[in-house]
Amino acid sequence: MFKNPIWQGLFVSVLFLTTSGLAFFAIITPSPLTPPASSLVVGQVASQDIVAPRSVTFDSKILTEQERGSVLRAIQPVYTTLDTSIARRQMNHLRDVLAYISSVRSDNYPSQEQKLEDLSALEDIQFQTDIVKKILALSDTRWQGVQQETINVLEQVMRTTIRDNQLEDSRRGVPAIISLSLPEDQAAIVSELVKAYIAPNSQYSEPLTEAARQQARDQVKNISRSYVLGETIISRGRLITALDIEALQTLGLTQPTKKWQDYLGTATLVLVIIIFCIVYLRKLFVVNHPRMLGKRALFVLSVLFLGFLYTARLVIPGDELVAYLFPLSAYSLTLAALFGSELAIISILPLALLVTYGIPNTLELTMYHVLGTMFGIFFLGRAQRISSFLGASVVSAFTGLLVVVAYRFLESPDAPAMIISRSFQREMILLGSAAIGNSISSAGLTIVLQFILAQFLGVISPLHLVELSRPDHPLLRLLMQSASGSYQHSLQVANLSEQAAERVNANGLLARVGALYHDVGKIRNPAFFIENQVPGQLNPHDDLDPADSATIIIAHVPDGLKLARKYRLPRRILSFILEHHGGSLTRYQYVSAVKAAGGDENQVDKNKYRYPGHRPQTRETGIVMLADGCEAAARAKRPNNEDDLRIIIENIIDSRLKEHLLDDTELTLNDLSKIKETFVETLKGVYHPRIDYPKLDKPPDPPITIEDVMRLPLHEPVSAKISTSVSSTEDTERIR
Repeated sequence: MFKNPIWQGLFVSVLFLTTSGLAFFAIITPSPLTPPASSLVVGQVASQDIVAPRSVTFDSKILTEQERGSVLRAIQPVYTTLDTSIARRQMNHLRDVLAYISSVRSDNYPSQEQKLEDLSALEDIQFQTDIVKKILALSDTRWQGVQQETINVLEQVMRTTIRDNQLEDSRRGVPAIISLSLPEDQAAIVSELVKAYIAPNSQYSEPLTEAARQQARDQVKNISRSYVLGETIISRGRLITALDIEALQTLGLTQPTKKWQDYLGTATLVLVIIIFCIVYLRKLFVVNHPRMLGKRALFVLSVLFLGFLYTARLVIPGDELVAYLFPLSAYSLTLAALFGSELAIISILPLALLVTYGIPNTLELTMYHVLGTMFGIFFLGRAQRISSFLGASVVSAFTGLLVVVAYRFLESPDAPAMIISRSFQREMILLGSAAIGNSISSAGLTIVLQFILAQFLGVISPLHLVELSRPDHPLLRLLMQSASGSYQHSLQVANLSEQAAERVNANGLLARVGALYHDVGKIRNPAFFIENQVPGQLNPHDDLDPADSATIIIAHVPDGLKLARKYRLPRRILSFILEHHGGSLTRYQYVSAVKAAGGDENQVDKNKYRYPGHRPQTRETGIVMLADGCEAAARAKRPNNEDDLRIIIENIIDSRLKEHLLDDTELTLNDLSKIKETFVETLKGVYHPRIDYPKLDKPPDPPITIEDVMRLPLHEPVSAKISTSVSSTEDTERIR
């Protein structure tokens, strides 16, 4: 841990700022492994085949707009309904003209030339000279007939819908409507008069036309395009079209120019994730696990995070299968093995969000990795076997595959048809193969990473602990061969420590392994320790000065450290060797020295009788210290019943508390109560009192003779009356 809060804050600040900046560049930097389709433009000739890296179905904006354009071109202009006011207006104009012509005809004062000139001056109608002459030459009766027919024909024409583009057609149809009873010259006059006053009575409506176009546009459904994994998008030598570029963009095979919105979005996401990590790590390390807040731990978290992020962003954008094959769960499984499942479960979320940000199928890939990894961590458990890592990876991949299937069902309008389709089955086979590859690579990578990082962090992974607990470890074998009594004592302490640690939610496997090695220093002088001495053998300490005797006893701690370093035991195990006596006194030798000094403790140097270690610093080393003392005391005193055993254990724990040896272990009184009960239950089965079997005082039954057998009833089995006390071999043979 940091001892100076200022340096601690400075280191954490620099580390998180550096991590944030590197994470930002990992997102915005395009992958160099992206296919060369990123440089293609419309009209260029493709230099090689480009295939779909994944299956995709998308709405084509280009095809949809083309379909909408063709539909809009087919929409005819929309006109208003027939306007009768226009017909009435035209009829009134016609009547006015007819009245004017009649007045000119009836006027006797102007000359013929003047009348021709007056009729030719009409604004609404331009008469030809021969028509004007014919009008003036008609008799009044015939003129009345022409007027009436003109009005009838115009009324009949104007009753029909006439649009701008239909005006000439209506005029050309006038001669066919004129009554055949009229002479040809009069019919020509009627035709000229009617044509002049035919007008459109249905007008073009811009709002109605636009509404019709909008309705037609809305009715056009999006046109989708589909590509199956491995299908050729662009063949070599073919001209690139806009449709090809659209497909490449959808599949993420192009690298569009970054905009300021992209940089801002990426920066915002990175900032949110970093703040989340800071808040969470502060709560996890400072509040719950302050001893884990170290420079190495934080540095490893950052480097591991950036390593997975950069690797994923490098290889994933180029191929969909790689996105599902990439062993992202190895990151959290490694953290679970090193720091526990809580940190591992939380840490996968920010990593998955950054890895999948801005690539196709973002949500699907995020849930694939997040949910799959969480299930894998749950399955991993204590991570004490290689099979656990493989099983966790398999569970992770299988769960992720189920997530993918769920999203594919969501995207498909017809799920049953999709399931039976060959493309879907082929895709599932490929994704299933990728998931299997993910599980195998994740398991292998996790095992390698946790082994390497554990050495750097000075922690022990569960797998390493399992290896150290094997009886065939060279140092344990040496302990068993050189000091078999100490080895048996270590086994008992290991059992006690493991059960007690699990009872108080400490690391039981760590406590067990630490207990196995805590007394390896006794290998150097095994005969000087009581558990290795044969009953009846002289105790070598009887002939030694108490100070010399204490020196030999104390030496098993530094000797143990030397052996542990020689056999390259982890630093965490060395702490059990150094702390299991906690700097206490060799009580027997110290008392002997005080007695030899006449009971004056001031004449005895305590430092000569004090172990060189210091107080236990963790819960596990504290538990081993208690288990060591309780097992030794119970073995020495051989309690007759459970009450005596409980008193022995309580005295050991109380003495350690009074000496303040447990002050740095974070063990609570509730923990000590649970530890005491665990020790009692375990040691009761080891040092239980023997049962004295009662003896019968009545004399034995007399032996059965052949006469007794002959007097038995015939219906009663003979064997029921024969006693095992038959002593006569001859009688026994007779009975047989």
